[in-house]
Amino acid sequence: MDQLLRVQNFTISSDGVAAGEDQSLERPFGHNIDPGKLFAWAGATASWPIRTEPGGSRGLDDYFTRDFSHNIGAEIMGRNKFGPQRGPWGDHEWRGWWGDEPPFHTPVFVLTHHKRPSFTLSDTTFHFVGGDPATVLAQAREAAQGKDVRLGGGVTTIREFLDADLVDTMHVAVSPVKLGSGLRLWDSPEQLLDRFHMEVVPSPSGVTHHLFWRK
Repeated sequence: MDQLLRVQNFTISSDGVAAGEDQSLERPFGHNIDPGKLFAWAGATASWPIRTEPGGSRGLDDYFTRDFSHNIGAEIMGRNKFGPQRGPWGDHEWRGWWGDEPPFHTPVFVLTHHKRPSFTLSDTTFHFVGGDPATVLAQAREAAQGKDVRLGGGVTTIREFLDADLVDTMHVAVSPVKLGSGLRLWDSPEQLLDRFHMEVVPSPSGVTHHLFWRK
């Protein structure tokens, strides 16, 4: 069975924006984005991994939350998903937004033009790699040991792999909030229909799940 490259639970606004402007340590998604509103659909589910209280919704949204890690053996992410720094690494003490227990539980390949040594936190090892998308995907597939690879984002990284025609399946959750400006995944999902089948499934939470799979 082929190892798929999958986008899972990637959440955007109703006008296609996934990240705002002026990312900082205090504002990982940019100054004009409230992640609590953008990701409210996932945070309300019973399977939300950082839930601190019992309860939460079941049903469609919860299914996608549970499916996030199913058969995933490695992740690829852009540098800006890992942290807010730009240019050469001035501080190797920075080890990502997630603390000592990152939620990935697999090898993670961080795309960067500036190399730094790999390190491991709990059961997640971060590797810092350069190269074109196909080369990085080959590394991730080897590390995934037969399982699929998740393309974690952000927007620029997903668009690079889409442009290279390497994405096999994609789940995009369109949240019922409008952001106006920022990094946009698409102007319309119909832009992808030359290469993908698409099914659109509305949820009672107000989010609309867009499912794509390669033609």
